Amino acid sequence: MRFTTHPIMVPLKKVFPIIVVLITLSLLGLIYIQFSWIHNASIVRREQIEERAINVLDRVREEMLARTGPAIRLKMNNTVVRPTERGLTIDKFNSLDLNIGVSDRFTTAEVRNLLISGLKREGLDTTFEFAIVGKGNFGESSIKMQSAGFPNMATAVARDSVNYLVKYMPLLGSYEYMTDNTETMVVLQPRNNMSFLLSLGKMVAGGTLFTAVIITAFALTIRTMLNQKKISEIKSDFINNMTHELKTPLATISLAIDAIGNEKVMDNKEKIRYFSGIIKEENKRMNKQVESILQSALLEKNEIGLKLQPTDVHEVITHTVENIQLQLASKNGHVELRLDAINPVIQADDVHFSNVIFNLLDNAIKYSKENLEVIISTYSTRKSLVITVSDNGIGMSRDTISRIFEKFYRAHTGNVHNVKGFGLGLSYVKAIIDAHKGKIKVESAVGKGSKFTLEFPQD
Repeated sequence: MRFTTHPIMVPLKKVFPIIVVLITLSLLGLIYIQFSWIHNASIVRREQIEERAINVLDRVREEMLARTGPAIRLKMNNTVVRPTERGLTIDKFNSLDLNIGVSDRFTTAEVRNLLISGLKREGLDTTFEFAIVGKGNFGESSIKMQSAGFPNMATAVARDSVNYLVKYMPLLGSYEYMTDNTETMVVLQPRNNMSFLLSLGKMVAGGTLFTAVIITAFALTIRTMLNQKKISEIKSDFINNMTHELKTPLATISLAIDAIGNEKVMDNKEKIRYFSGIIKEENKRMNKQVESILQSALLEKNEIGLKLQPTDVHEVITHTVENIQLQLASKNGHVELRLDAINPVIQADDVHFSNVIFNLLDNAIKYSKENLEVIISTYSTRKSLVITVSDNGIGMSRDTISRIFEKFYRAHTGNVHNVKGFGLGLSYVKAIIDAHKGKIKVESAVGKGSKFTLEFPQD
């Protein structure tokens, strides 16, 4: 015995929310990872910049230490130096300064130039202020050298240390020999966030682009799935309506055939003619429905051919209204004609144009209550002929107006089958008007009726 397994089909309506949740979580996870990567990369980058700045200070320190200076510098005032047999004799001196620091070997401009050239070599920001701090002649801490803007920037650092970098570099060959008398270079730099972001450059741009691509792909996926869900619902409605529309005439034909086969009817020519007429009318009805579906397929492929010829719009409207009187009577309705166009002739396909007028009137009858009133008016503009078809029907919502020309779409009125048709009428109207290089506009409000405005060019 063989067992055949069939795949379990899960309805899109049930699986769609799960897919959206999973894709959303995946997207959020990817965005989080992306931003975490950029954040960590920015931290590493900032640490690299600060390390390079320290290396610059270290090289400047080495250059400053490499310069040799005098062992003793005498500061004299009214002092007499006399040569004697044993050497030089100093008769008088004010002070003897034996505390010679590294800063004494350089000017402020020289130190600044050393720092600028070092920062430029590393491609770093050259906005900075500096000072050299050390012991004075009497043992107190003092600023032995400083740039012009150091005091102001030091005050700013005291107020807001987050937005500034402060670096200290002792001016000695080895930290082992560091004493209280060791001079220290202090460098202040503002944090240039814009320059920092530019240094990340391609990394941030690539990460942002990748994130944008992911978000776009997610949006397109959701949009496609929503469209597929909508198409699936429309297809289901279409199949239900088609089944209902074809089932009714088939049932009528079946009953008529059974009646003709009845012995009592077979001897009555009038009844045979009557039931034969029913079969013929129902057959025409089915053919018309099948033709509308085939016509829709041709419109979708742009394969419908138009036989354009001079067509009197007023004649077509009048003739179509006469042919639809029975349907109007079912809603106790009437049509008021206001045919005021000066030149009612346009280049049109007579058959398709009359179908457009018929479909608009048929649509007004379908979506109306009792005592239907329809007004058809025409008027001329300088380059076109305008036709308006307005009614006092049930009207349409904004959502319905935005979708009314979609293929197979039907406005919801409660019951799927309470309005006959496949939802092809207005999509056909739009396609034919477009083929005639015309325009169509809809105005409607729920409970206040609808107004269709058609405009056809007149050359």
